[in-house]
Parts: sequence; structure tokens; C-alpha cells
Amino acid sequence: QVQLVESGGGLVQPGGSLRLSCAASGSIFSISTMAWYRQAPGKQRELVALLRSGGSTNYADSVKGRFSISRDNAKITVYLQMNSLKPEDTAVYRCSIRGVPMGAVAAYDHWGQGTQVTVSS
Repeated sequence: QVQLVESGGGLVQPGGSLRLSCAASGSIFSISTMAWYRQAPGKQRELVALLRSGGSTNYADSVKGRFSISRDNAKITVYLQMNSLKPEDTAVYRCSIRGVPMGAVAAYDHWGQGTQVTVSS
């Protein structure tokens, strides 16, 4: 079973930067989307950034101009560069990759375990 392993979260001061990484532990084929979501305490999960196989992206309005999603296809890794962080960015961030794992016949969403990002002075 393919797992997504996230890293890069932590505590940062307002205005600071963090880079999240999400790497697949095995092969995933026919990847259609890679994405980052976040969920703050007491709030619903929110799509932060989406990257399609063709390269187009979508961002939540609240992070446009500050966050950037990218990928390394060879490593099956997706990144989220977060700049100019604000306290309201504090949340658990989870990655998702939609594709077909080895041995499977259909695509589905793979999820990371989540990494905490805390923005505070």
C-alpha cells in the first residue's frame, strides 16, 4: 500500500516561510492531481492548492500570491512553498495524490497523515 509521507511543518513567526513536502512511498501511475488541504480547529477542511497533471493550478483566495505548489514527478513528491505566513494559516496540512497505485486498476485519492503548521509570535 502506498503511503504519503509529509514533512516540513513546524512553528514559524508571522511573515516567515515554510516548505512542506509530501513523498509517495511507492509507485503511483496516471496521476491526475496533487493537492494540499488544511484544517484548523473547529473549521472545515479547506483546499489550499491543487496541481493538475497538465500543470494548471488552483489556489484558495486566502493564499494566492503567498503559497506555491510544485512537484517532482520522478520522486512522486509534491511541495507547498508558504511565504508571508499569517496566524490564520495555522492548521494541520495534508497532501493528497490521485492516481493508480501499482497493482490496482482504478485511480483513487492517497492521503498523507498531516503535518502541523503553527504561525505565532
